[in-house]
Amino acid sequence: MHDLVDELTELLGEKNMTLVTAESCTGGLLAATITHKPGVTRIYECGFVTYSNESKTDLLGVPAAILEEHGAVSSQTAEAMARGALERTKAHLSVSITGIAGPDGGTPKKPVGLVYFGYALKGGSVGSLEHRFSGSRQDIQSAAATMALKHLIAVLHKEPIA
Repeated sequence: MHDLVDELTELLGEKNMTLVTAESCTGGLLAATITHKPGVTRIYECGFVTYSNESKTDLLGVPAAILEEHGAVSSQTAEAMARGALERTKAHLSVSITGIAGPDGGTPKKPVGLVYFGYALKGGSVGSLEHRFSGSRQDIQSAAATMALKHLIAVLHKEPIA
C-alpha cells in the first residue's frame, strides 16, 4: 500500500495539487496510511472521519434528503461526501469512502463488504465507484483504503488537470 502512497504523492506533486479525504467505514485508515509516509505535507491537506449520518451532514454538507432516500452506503452519498470535503477545504482533489465493513449491518441489498468511493476535482468532475470486498472487518477496511489509493491514481492519470 505504501508504494501506492508514493505514486499518489508523486502524481499530486507533479500537478501541484493537494488532497482531502472523507471517510466513513474506514474510520481514518486512508488518512493514517497517507500520513504515515514522510513528505506528504505538500500534497495532503486534511481528512474528515464522518461515521454518523449527522456528521456527514454537519461536517460535509451531505443533504439529509440523499441520506434518507439512498442511505449512507450509496454512490450518491459518496459523491456528496467528496464534493463537501472539497468545498470545505483548499484541496484540489477529494476522495470519499462509505460502506459496510461488518461484521454486522449488512442487508440483502447492501451486504457487508459493499463500499462506495467518491471523488471530486476542484472545477472538474465528480464520480463514484462501487466495489464489494470480503473478509473480516479489518480486511474490508484495508482493502477499501487500498482501492481508494488506486482509484485516486487512476483519476489523476485520466483527468486533464489545468
